[in-house]
Amino acid sequence: MSTGRDQRDRLTAVATETEVGERLRRRGWRTECTVAEMVNAWALLVSAIERGYGDDIHEYTNDLYCRNWLHEAWILLDDHIVQLWTPRIKALDDRYKAATIDDDGQALDQFHGLPGPDLWWWRRHPAILTGDPGRSLRSAGAVATCDDDVPDAAALR
Repeated sequence: MSTGRDQRDRLTAVATETEVGERLRRRGWRTECTVAEMVNAWALLVSAIERGYGDDIHEYTNDLYCRNWLHEAWILLDDHIVQLWTPRIKALDDRYKAATIDDDGQALDQFHGLPGPDLWWWRRHPAILTGDPGRSLRSAGAVATCDDDVPDAAALR
């Protein structure tokens, strides 16, 4: 049986920042997040990629989902909220593009099935190939454009 809230979700095209996390959780996301949390997660991932991402390749593909969440949230959010956050996300997207290489997803597809073509961030891999993700991506044919001899984080300890 549908609740009144479920019926409102179907009738209301836009969501507030507080509602969007709840709606996405009901659509299958494991946790209820906020726009600010996911923008911060995207910012942290972009910064890590710029320095040389150090976790394993499976953690990398998991981390990319923060951008998926933002993509899904954007079609649900009120226009005013979208206008407030878009400059920050666009700046992060630009930094991500500058720190990654477009290979049409060939390298990442070896580790995680590629989602739809509108999720462009899945069709890129880090330009700095270091540590475990670097070895994994090289084995899948990725080529670095930056110094790929950056030491692993563990080797620096």
